[in-house]
Amino acid sequence: MILRHDRNKEPELNITPLIDVVFLLLIFFMVSTTFEKESEISIELPEAAGEKSEDERFTIEVTIDGEGHYFINEKRTRDEQLSTLKKALRDVRADHEDPRLILSADRNTPHQAVIRAMDAARQIGLVNLTFATKQNEEK
Repeated sequence: MILRHDRNKEPELNITPLIDVVFLLLIFFMVSTTFEKESEISIELPEAAGEKSEDERFTIEVTIDGEGHYFINEKRTRDEQLSTLKKALRDVRADHEDPRLILSADRNTPHQAVIRAMDAARQIGLVNLTFATKQNEEK
């Protein structure tokens, strides 16, 4: 029995399974990709009459949005617990002697959130507290 191979015939390559695999990989990466959404803190400050303070000391800014979430120097805290807020304030304060604390709270912020921030500051020894407001347009 003599078997001959036809040497003139070119080999055939079926690429259909390859296209299926590439398509599945594309779908997998599209579904599993996460997009980082950066946003600014949106707060509406209450109005007050007064002059802007010019102080050269190290400043820690605590911002509280309308839902009561805390941001310390524009970084959100893990949760709204007093212990978490105190730890975050201690970390930001580090070795700075007598820093100034600016408390910016949205006009719709729950009163308890503002009191909690003031209590945390007092407990770690931050006594120079200033409330941020926007300038009253009426004179």
